Amino acid sequence: MKPESVHAEPAPVRRAVIAAAALVVGLFIVLPLVNVFAQALSKGWAAYASALVEPDALAAIELTLLVTALSVGLNAAMGLVMAWAITKFSFPGKSFLITLIDLPFSVSPVIAGLVFVLLFGAQGFFGGWLIDNGWKIIFAWPGITLATVFVTFPFVARELIPLMQEQGTAEEEAAVTLGADGWRVFTRVTLPNIRWALLYGVLLCNARAMGEFGAVSVVSGHVRGETNTIPLQVEILYNEYQFQASFAVASLLALLAIVTLLAKAALEARIGARHRGH
Repeated sequence: MKPESVHAEPAPVRRAVIAAAALVVGLFIVLPLVNVFAQALSKGWAAYASALVEPDALAAIELTLLVTALSVGLNAAMGLVMAWAITKFSFPGKSFLITLIDLPFSVSPVIAGLVFVLLFGAQGFFGGWLIDNGWKIIFAWPGITLATVFVTFPFVARELIPLMQEQGTAEEEAAVTLGADGWRVFTRVTLPNIRWALLYGVLLCNARAMGEFGAVSVVSGHVRGETNTIPLQVEILYNEYQFQASFAVASLLALLAIVTLLAKAALEARIGARHRGH
């Protein structure tokens, strides 16, 4: 006797479940997103453009792009190294290293920011020495970058590790047997096999880095025109009752999120097509 299909529920039940899912998405995702753009354009396109080209807003946009680029680049490199070490080698403390990779998921971003202040602030463990040697970490872009790197660290590694574990080391071992050196093995064998997972992790890391608020808020000092990222600039404008300007700046994050979502969907489709091809 063939088991009943999981899709064989009565039509009213299917419609109710689909309607409930659509309602939740509409109320908690679509409606707030539409409201952001409606508020941003409430005073017209001229006011919208004016809010975006205001000097503090431009500085926040520039800093956000800089920190995001640095964070994504560093995490792509570190995530690749971590995944390579965990999946290709056996060593003492391997399980502990995997646990450490997941640490940013369980630590509040505000706590992470406070830790960096205690380490690199003026009264911190390394702060005095850094200041004496002309290095400013906290309340400057290096501290913001460090905090963002911490909270986004797991994304690339966590995308690569399961895939590289599934692939094993047979292809790399074959390449070494044929005389390939380490760099050639990496560029010709390993990287082509993991490139889509790497891109997927980079997309997730990028989205998280652009919208990070808690850790960045602690280490930035909220210096207007210097250490405010886009989320911090939105908060400042909103607290000053500049609602249209705050929503205008927030709409940039929403647009970037939509672009990231579209890129993620395209990448997932590409990965799915590749798997079906195999």
